[in-house]
Amino acid sequence: MKRYEQFADEIAALIREGVISPGERIPSVRQASRHHGISPSTVFQAYYLLENQGLITARARSGYFVREHAQRLWDEPRVTLQYADPAEVEVSELAFSVLDSLQDTQTVPFGSAFPSPELFPLSRLSTSMTRGLRALSPQQLVADMTAGHTDLRRQIGLRYMLGGIQRPIEELVITNGAMEALNLALQCVTQPGDLVAVESPAFYATLQVLERLKLRAVEIPVHPREGIDLEVLAERLESLPIKACWFMSHLQNPLGASLSKERKRILYQLLKQHQVPMLEDDVYAELYFGSVPPVSVKAFDDEGLVIHCSSFSKCLAPGYRVGWVAGGRYAKAISRLKLMTTISPSIPAQAAIADYLQHGGFDRHLRKLRHALEAQQASMLAAADRYFPAQTRITRPAGGYFLWVEFPEHIDSLRLFTMALDHGVSIAPGPIFSATQQFRHCIRLSYGHPWTASSERGMETLGKLLQSKRRLE
Repeated sequence: MKRYEQFADEIAALIREGVISPGERIPSVRQASRHHGISPSTVFQAYYLLENQGLITARARSGYFVREHAQRLWDEPRVTLQYADPAEVEVSELAFSVLDSLQDTQTVPFGSAFPSPELFPLSRLSTSMTRGLRALSPQQLVADMTAGHTDLRRQIGLRYMLGGIQRPIEELVITNGAMEALNLALQCVTQPGDLVAVESPAFYATLQVLERLKLRAVEIPVHPREGIDLEVLAERLESLPIKACWFMSHLQNPLGASLSKERKRILYQLLKQHQVPMLEDDVYAELYFGSVPPVSVKAFDDEGLVIHCSSFSKCLAPGYRVGWVAGGRYAKAISRLKLMTTISPSIPAQAAIADYLQHGGFDRHLRKLRHALEAQQASMLAAADRYFPAQTRITRPAGGYFLWVEFPEHIDSLRLFTMALDHGVSIAPGPIFSATQQFRHCIRLSYGHPWTASSERGMETLGKLLQSKRRLE
């Protein structure tokens, strides 16, 4: 065990034993370095690890604090993926059944893939739309149709630059959400029947795209905290004719796992060695809880191999369906394919977001959103502690709005899904996140909605259903 890991374990033990209470400030980097005789960089590494474990959080200009409900240290879910040959994908029917379960507004939306609209500045966005349309010339309505609204692309380019990535504006194409960006990118780098490396578990929409395009999935296991298994990926790239990779390097859906900066660097070197393009699905990049913004794999891309896709749907404007793609060496092909399909997202929606990014206080909104999501995560974890079986294993991601929950193996999450829905609670069962229908004893829960009495009752209902052992086997 490395020294920073030892120090992190020492702090975690103090939190677990109640020596350092929730909400209490832990020693500063300077104090810890001096008192324990270790370097400041070692302390930083330990604190970053504790952040990733969900035990502490950084507050601007105040230091690090123990998170609420941090004393209950859940065991991590295990990486239990069984090796399977490249597989044809058939998950759509099951995924649609989960989506259908969310149509009833009275259903507790733990199965939702979207955060609550209440968390977003919709009124201020309406003002931005009015301002943006007023400034829009008739010529722009046509000129901006292909690549996207010029001011919006400039604002996105600026955010890339602030993150240390220099992207020419010509590389950016505005799309109908990130899903169109990812669809277009995948079509540009594959043909029907090709092999595509995907995470397992993976976001079910990823699998639906592969199913629609008649591509075969090569499942790569994901560690619930450290992210994709790079050793397995290296072996698959060496032994199989993989044409593309589709990964979430940060706050992966459904696990919430994030690759460290060094592991992202290693991932890119693997891609570069084999000259395999990667679709980087980065829609949760702005939803980190700590003080340090994540670095994308795109930041290491010096050959245009990484096709970086994101959107404003998860962090600002869910109904506006405005995303983008930085296509690297594939930018021109993506732009042409888009012109052949949807031509353009809504210009008014693009104008609204461009104005908001420039004048609306986007970063202030993001700080508020992250704080709300962190509080909602704490509420869900506390409820899980009250109602779920002792053998339950739960992730504790340092951002986003999903928990991956692993129950004892006798629990059938598909039966739990049906029973919970009969009681007015939606969940996302594990098999929809696997091309080979694995993870049958796992579920994904969303804490993306404000915590209410209904949310608490929903967790209590799940807890009672989990006690019905015979009905869930």
